Amino acid sequence: MLGILAVLALAACAAFMVLGAKGQWSFILTFRGTKLAALLLVAYAVAVSTVLFQTVTNNRILTPSVMGFDSLYALIQTCLIVFLGSREVSSFDPQLRFLLEVTVMVVFSGLLFRWLFTGGERSIHLLVLVGIIFGIFFRSLSTFMQRVLDPNEFAVLQDMLFASFNTIDKTLLGLSAVIVLGVSLIGLKMMHTFDVLALGRANAINLGLNYRRTVSIILVLIAVLVSVSTALVGPVTFFGLLVVSLAHLLMGNGKHRYLLPASILLAIICLVGGQVILERVFAFDTALSIVIEFLGGIVFIILILRGAAR
Repeated sequence: MLGILAVLALAACAAFMVLGAKGQWSFILTFRGTKLAALLLVAYAVAVSTVLFQTVTNNRILTPSVMGFDSLYALIQTCLIVFLGSREVSSFDPQLRFLLEVTVMVVFSGLLFRWLFTGGERSIHLLVLVGIIFGIFFRSLSTFMQRVLDPNEFAVLQDMLFASFNTIDKTLLGLSAVIVLGVSLIGLKMMHTFDVLALGRANAINLGLNYRRTVSIILVLIAVLVSVSTALVGPVTFFGLLVVSLAHLLMGNGKHRYLLPASILLAIICLVGGQVILERVFAFDTALSIVIEFLGGIVFIILILRGAAR
């Protein structure tokens, strides 16, 4: 199954690079290659962060967005437009703005983890609950501030709040890749702990795992991955849930050495393949993020109904 997914992912990448190509190949490869690299980076970050978050929370319908990252991103963009204006924001150094957004989201999650993670049995559940409350608070505050905006400024803000895979700043790719690589190296060293964590807190502690330290590190890694992907393209709430649920369905195995690569490959197929269909079939008549969120929302509802039925 992993081999089939790998072939499909390579086919999607090849189709993205060559279909409809006209003109000088040096320009086409550079232009499309940059865009492809961004899609691969986002697919990797979202898939890995969702798998790890579901492992830590021991719940297959939760995603990192439940901690309020998407709402916090919307609040940051709203504050920038309200207090500085769209002209000032557009003149910012992209890398400085990117680092600012990532830093704010990581600091928020770090403070949240430090405050909540006391090592008790209910720590994770309290974390998720408070994350939802913060998300609602950030969303409400953003909505209130948006109501007093000039219509032209509001139109600019709306474009910033939707995930966009067509206007990725290539100057941010190198910085994002370095951050994701560092997180991946740390996660690779902890790979042997993921299957133990999936057994639950009590079993993990009985097997000799330093539960609090391990989970704290993993939550910080998740925060960095989600912050990078969100700051790079915008919020994609249900995308991680969609690909990880499909990975569980196709693999039939919860071991992370199978689940992680399957989720990453499925994320690449969905993002890159979806972008190919969007560009070559629908001629940019819709946004890929809207289609992804629609399908992911359906999967989320199905998972909830299945859980209720059980």
